Amino acid sequence: MNRIMGLDYGSVTVGVALSDGLGLTAQGIEVIRRKQENKLRQTLARIEELIAEYKVELIVLGYPKHLNNTVGERAIKSEEFAEKLRQRTGLEVVLWDERLTTVAAHQVLDQGGLNYKEKALVVDKLAAVLILQGYLDRLHFMKKEENKDEQ
Repeated sequence: MNRIMGLDYGSVTVGVALSDGLGLTAQGIEVIRRKQENKLRQTLARIEELIAEYKVELIVLGYPKHLNNTVGERAIKSEEFAEKLRQRTGLEVVLWDERLTTVAAHQVLDQGGLNYKEKALVVDKLAAVLILQGYLDRLHFMKKEENKDEQ
């Protein structure tokens, strides 16, 4: 089975996670960093490399809606990034509600006793894991429901 890639798109970083071969669990791969928000050429090139290396068939991109379910500036930037990913890779890009994933990532890292600098290096990768794992869990829930309906 090909893999699914999860991305946490930030102003100067992109956290990257991949599903295992069975599509059950998400693992953090890396954080892609760039010097300026609008400089995406190298970021997109690195994502394409990872897609080829891991035989990715689908991208799940975090969609940072506001808590009241409205779309703000960061969500619009994510929509634009999703379109760039579609054009560059030819893959389907699913926008996945990521509300509170970064908060959850910080909480997990706080429990691990990491200092601020250590957390800053991995928080985006962990957020990508949480985004992708949420999507994978939803897929498995939907499959279970379909199986119930067929019985």
